[in-house]
Amino acid sequence: MDFGKLEDISNVDFTLPPDHPHTQRVLALPPATSPKVFVGPPIWANKDWLGKIYPSTAKDKDFLYHFARQFNTIELNVTHYQIPAESTVKRWVESVAGTEFLFCPKWPQEISHDRQLLSSEALTEAFVQASLGFGKHLGTTFLQLAPYFGPWKMDVLEEFLAQIPAGFPLAVEFRQPKWFEEPVWSEAMDLLSRYQVGTVISDVAGRRDVVHQSLSTPILTLRFVGNELHPTDYTRVGAWVTRVRAWQGAGLHKAYIFVHCGENSHAPELAKYWVEQLNLHCGLHLSPPRIQPKVVQGSLF
Repeated sequence: MDFGKLEDISNVDFTLPPDHPHTQRVLALPPATSPKVFVGPPIWANKDWLGKIYPSTAKDKDFLYHFARQFNTIELNVTHYQIPAESTVKRWVESVAGTEFLFCPKWPQEISHDRQLLSSEALTEAFVQASLGFGKHLGTTFLQLAPYFGPWKMDVLEEFLAQIPAGFPLAVEFRQPKWFEEPVWSEAMDLLSRYQVGTVISDVAGRRDVVHQSLSTPILTLRFVGNELHPTDYTRVGAWVTRVRAWQGAGLHKAYIFVHCGENSHAPELAKYWVEQLNLHCGLHLSPPRIQPKVVQGSLF
């Protein structure tokens, strides 16, 4: 994930800001008995994971099968570039059969970036139907607004949300900086809450405004971007787990945590740390990924 990437993070203040007042209102509900939490890297097609979280002999076509036995969700970025065919969705679902794995498809860029939500009714219907094909394996979908889609298009966003079927899972990621200025941001949160649409929080080094700590529904969707297992990755996870625990006690219903880590070679290790800390501090019982040390072929001489 290149958004907000910095080569030098030595001067970054990774402190999480306080909750936005809207979060407190959203969570002022009877607590869920046990929030469901889903953690996973953003890809499954990574040959670097052969012999580490996949069998060393695994074929590309079997990567998703093995991924779904190590993690319980994925940020499905491939749908940002093409709406998958019904046969493709069916094949993916068959690969995760017997698990509680959830796919979280990203809305197509033709809708979010090229058309900026306008004149996209047919494409929207196609994406919604493709997503519903995941059945019980559908998590949230997330709409990443273009960096040039600013608050002056609030009415366009509302018109778009109005056409989404009631109950269809959706979270919105804002990137244009002016969204985060008040009172605009509070207006945006009110809008999303009216349509029962969530927000996406991105924790990335180079754009601390997108760590807005604002929930418009009692569901957290977090894109956490690590820095190749830099020591701050672990302290940041610790701060987030503390925040999740507080939200858990206040009424958080569900959390999706997508773990990015540079080129993602080390994403399994960072995701494993996330799971272990959530289990330890939030009383969860998630299964951490099983990571094997990679065998390095050496020489006898």
